[in-house]
Amino acid sequence: MSATEQSINVLIGALGGEGGGVMADWLMDAASAAGFPAQATSIPGVAQRTGATTYYLEIYPAKREVLDGREPVLALTPTPANVDVVIASELVEAARAMQNGYVTPERTTLIASTHRIYATAEKVPGGDGRADSSRIIEAARALAKAPVLFDMQRLAQENGTVINAVLFGALAGSGVLPIPRDACEQAIRNAGRGADASLRGFAAGHDVAKGMRPAPVGLAPARRATSLEEVLDLGVARLTDYQGKAYAQLFLERMKPFLEGDARLATAVGRHLAVWMSYEDVIRVADLKTRASRFERVRREVGAKDGEPVVIVDYLKPGLEEFASILPAALGRRLVAWAERKGKVGAFHVGIHIKTSTLLGFLLVRMLAWLKPWRPRSYRYGEEQRLIERWL
Repeated sequence: MSATEQSINVLIGALGGEGGGVMADWLMDAASAAGFPAQATSIPGVAQRTGATTYYLEIYPAKREVLDGREPVLALTPTPANVDVVIASELVEAARAMQNGYVTPERTTLIASTHRIYATAEKVPGGDGRADSSRIIEAARALAKAPVLFDMQRLAQENGTVINAVLFGALAGSGVLPIPRDACEQAIRNAGRGADASLRGFAAGHDVAKGMRPAPVGLAPARRATSLEEVLDLGVARLTDYQGKAYAQLFLERMKPFLEGDARLATAVGRHLAVWMSYEDVIRVADLKTRASRFERVRREVGAKDGEPVVIVDYLKPGLEEFASILPAALGRRLVAWAERKGKVGAFHVGIHIKTSTLLGFLLVRMLAWLKPWRPRSYRYGEEQRLIERWL
C-alpha cells in the first residue's frame, strides 16, 4: 500500500501516575488540529507494577481537505508487526512491546525511557531478580528501525514535570509523525493545568530526540553486592535497622556454619537470609511510609518548593492475614487455622485511604511502626523464623 493508504499506528505504554492518558489526548488534539483523521483507544493496566496501561492511536496521514468527505476505517487494537511507533515510559515496558512483536526493524520507531521502575516479578525473588537493562537496550537497537533511547525520567525531574511531557517531546523530535511542533505545543496549552512545566519537558525531550542537545546521563542501577564481606556488612546494617542489634547478631550466628565452607555458597545464603529475615510485615511497611526520608523524597520528586504543601495519600487494603500476623503467636495461629477451615483466608480485606501527610494520618500509620518491639512475639515472626530454620 502507498503511504496514504494506511494509517500511522502508535502504541503507548505508561505506568500509573505518568500521564499516559493525557499524552494520548495531547496527540489526538494535535493530530486533529493539523487536519488528520485520528482515533484512540486504551486498555487499563494492572496494579502492583505487573503491566502498564496501553493507549493505541491510529492517525491517517492525509488531511481531511484532500479526502473530499471520505473517512478512513481505523482499527481499535494493535497487531504484531503492524505498529509504526512504540512509546514506553520505562525500559521493561519497552521489552514487553518487543516480546509481543510490536517492534520490527522494517517499520517501528521505538521511543523509550531507559530508567527502571522494578516490576513485581523482579522484587519477588530472594536474590537479585532484576532484568538486565543492557540486554533490553541491545535488543531495542537490534529490533527497532529507529530507536530513541535515553533517561526521560531524569529529564522530567530536571524540568519539574511528569515523564509524559518528555515522551511527547521525543515523539515530536523523532520526526516520525507529520504533525508540526507548534500543533503539539498548542495541544499542551489547551489542556491548561501545568502547561508551562509540560512545555519545558516537551522542549527538552524534543531537542534530545532531534539531536540538538545531549541526552542526560541516567543514574546507574544499584550495584549488586558480590563479596561475602560486603553481603555480611549490608545484612547487618539492614537487620539492625529492621529489628535491632540482637536481630543482626542472630543473622551472623546463622551464617557461621556457612563461613567455614565455599565462599560463593556463603555469599548466596547471606544475601537470601538477610532479605528473608527482613520480611515486610505491616510494621515494616508502616515504618517505611512514615520516615522523614520518604517525605523528603516525595517532595523532591514532585518539585515542591519550600513551604509548599504536598498531600500524600496511602492506599492500603489490609485483611485477615495482616491482622493475624501481629497477634500473639497462639491467637494468630488459631485465627489463621479457623480462616483456612472456612475458606476465608483471603477474605475481609478493607480498602482504606490514609493521608499520611496530615498529623492524624501520620500518627495512625506510625502507631503500627511503634509495634517493632512487639514483633518477636507475633504470629508472623514465629512462622517466618521456623521456615528460615527449616531452609537453613
